[in-house]
Amino acid sequence: MRPSCLGRGAIVAGAFLALATIAGPPLAANAQAKDKRVGQKMARAADIDRNGVLILTRSALLALDQANKTGNYTVLRDLGSPNFQTNSAAKLGDIFANQRKQGLDFSAVAVLEPQLTLLPRIEPSGMLHMAGFFPSVPMQLNFELLFEPVNRQWKIFGVSVNLTPGGPQAPETPVEGQPKPADPGPPPDAPSIAVQPKTETKPAKP
Repeated sequence: MRPSCLGRGAIVAGAFLALATIAGPPLAANAQAKDKRVGQKMARAADIDRNGVLILTRSALLALDQANKTGNYTVLRDLGSPNFQTNSAAKLGDIFANQRKQGLDFSAVAVLEPQLTLLPRIEPSGMLHMAGFFPSVPMQLNFELLFEPVNRQWKIFGVSVNLTPGGPQAPETPVEGQPKPADPGPPPDAPSIAVQPKTETKPAKP
């Protein structure tokens, strides 16, 4: 699944981990462009177990949740790779300002099991890439994450999140004699954000 902090600069795809309106290509597009630049190299399955996925996913999303609630983005920044840290804590605060003002709560990721839509894989760039969602109602948290290898550890390089209606929706039964209600359409201002480097960067050696 795709996404909210990657290195320097920010992009929003209509809503991926606050509301923002900074232009830029979506994560998936960036990944595809990188794949083309590395020729015929293909992504490969990552050697990581379920516990490793849970630790990485929850630590990244809970760090963002706590940063939004406290207004202090220092820890989130410190958990990132050197390329991610090109964003100052103040810059991250600006990027996630709308999400923070809305009081969005991602704390449920601490107890819910994520469902992966993109199994963990190593991109040709050497980064760990995964995506999925935490099924919940009334809103479902979708995420996409990129991690960069630094000193034999995976560090946050990119994060993207958005919220969409979760769970099955019971059809409304119109009252006899009353017109059928109009389709409300998508929820307004579904939050989403992605942060990424403005310039191409090389991942650190593991």
